[in-house]
Amino acid sequence: MLGSILIIFCAGAMIGKLVAESGAAQVISDTMMKLFGKKYLQWGLMCTGFIIGIPLFYNVGFVLTIPIIFALVYKYKLPAVYIGLPMLAALSVAHGFLPPHPSPAALVVIFHANMGKTLLFGLAIAIPAIIIAGPLFSQTLKNIKPVGEMTKFTVKTLPSKLPGVFNSFFSALLPVFLLAGTSLLSFVIPKDSGFLMITKFLSDPSIIMIVALIVATFSLGMRMQKTLRQIMGVYEDGIRDIFMILLIIGSSGALKQVLIDSGASNVIAVYFQHLQMQPLILAWLIAATIRVCLGSATIAGLTAAGIVAPMMGSFNVDPCLMVLSIGAGSLMFSHVNDPGFWMFKEYFNISMKDTFRSWSIMETIVSVVGLAGVLIINCFNWNKLQLK
Repeated sequence: MLGSILIIFCAGAMIGKLVAESGAAQVISDTMMKLFGKKYLQWGLMCTGFIIGIPLFYNVGFVLTIPIIFALVYKYKLPAVYIGLPMLAALSVAHGFLPPHPSPAALVVIFHANMGKTLLFGLAIAIPAIIIAGPLFSQTLKNIKPVGEMTKFTVKTLPSKLPGVFNSFFSALLPVFLLAGTSLLSFVIPKDSGFLMITKFLSDPSIIMIVALIVATFSLGMRMQKTLRQIMGVYEDGIRDIFMILLIIGSSGALKQVLIDSGASNVIAVYFQHLQMQPLILAWLIAATIRVCLGSATIAGLTAAGIVAPMMGSFNVDPCLMVLSIGAGSLMFSHVNDPGFWMFKEYFNISMKDTFRSWSIMETIVSVVGLAGVLIINCFNWNKLQLK
C-alpha cells in the first residue's frame, strides 16, 4: 500500500507546505476576494477554499483558512458561521473526493482506478456538492451567534516578497492540470501513436507529483530567493504533518490483506450480496456507517475499501466511481468523535446544538450530494455500455 502511494503523499505534502509558507496561499485568497467583492463574499471564500484545499492537506488547510475567514468577519461585521462554512465545505470536499489527498489517492490504488479520470469525475461531483452545502445551506445559518467572544488571531508574518498571482495559482494547481490534461490526452491520441506511450508515462501520478514538486521548488522557492536549506526545512515540516496519516494508511493496507488472506472478506461479501443493493450505494453505506462510528474520514474510507475491494469482481461498476462513492460516504455526519467537529466548534465558539446544526449537517449534505452525483454519472456510463 505505502510503496505505491508514498511518493504521491510526500510530494503533495511538500508542495502544500511550500504554497502556505511562500505566501502563495495568501496571494490566492487576496485575489479571489478582490475578484468577488463583498457582495459575493461567500462565493469568493468557497472558491478560495477549493483552490487552496487541492494542494493542502485538510488539517493544514483548516488552520490556514480560519484567519482569512475571521479577518473578513471583523471587517464586514457578518455572522462568522454564515461566512465561513462555504470555505470549510470546499476544504472538506477536496479532502474526501479529490486525489492526491490521502484517502482518494489510496482508494485509487486499492481499486486499480485511473487517478486522472477519478479527478475529473471528482471535480464534476465536487462543484454542486460545495455549492449546495456551502453558500446555499449557509443561508439558513445567519442567526447562529458565538456563545462568547470570538477567536482573535494574530496575523502571520508573510515573506517580504510574495509570489505573483499567476505563479501562485499555477504552482498550487499544477498537479491538477497535469492529471486532468494527461487523462484527456489519452482519450484523443491514436492507440498506435508512439506519443501515447510518453503520455502514459507522464500520466503516472508519481511522475506528475515529482514534476509538480520540481516546478514548485523553483517557482515558489528558488525564484523567491529561498535557499535550498530553507526549502528543505519547509519540506521536512510538510512530511511531519502527514506522518500519522501514513501510519494509518499502512495499517489499512495490512487490515485489507488480513481480511483477504483469512477468508473474512469472502464471508462479508456473501453477506452483503444477499442484501441485493446497488454496489455504489452499498459501498457508500459501509463507509458512512464506519465514519459515524469512528469519526475519521480517512479511516472510514480505507476500512470500507478493504471490505468492498474483494467483491469488485462481481460488481459491474467503474472503479473510479467506487472510489468517489466511498469518499462521499466517508464524509457522512461528522459529530463528537471527529476532531474536525471540535475544531469548528472551538474556533467559532458556538454551542453544541449549533455545531450539529451547521457543521454536522453540512458534512451530511456533502456526502449525500456526492452519492447522488456518483449515481448520475454511473447512469451515463451504464447507458454508454448498453449502447455498445
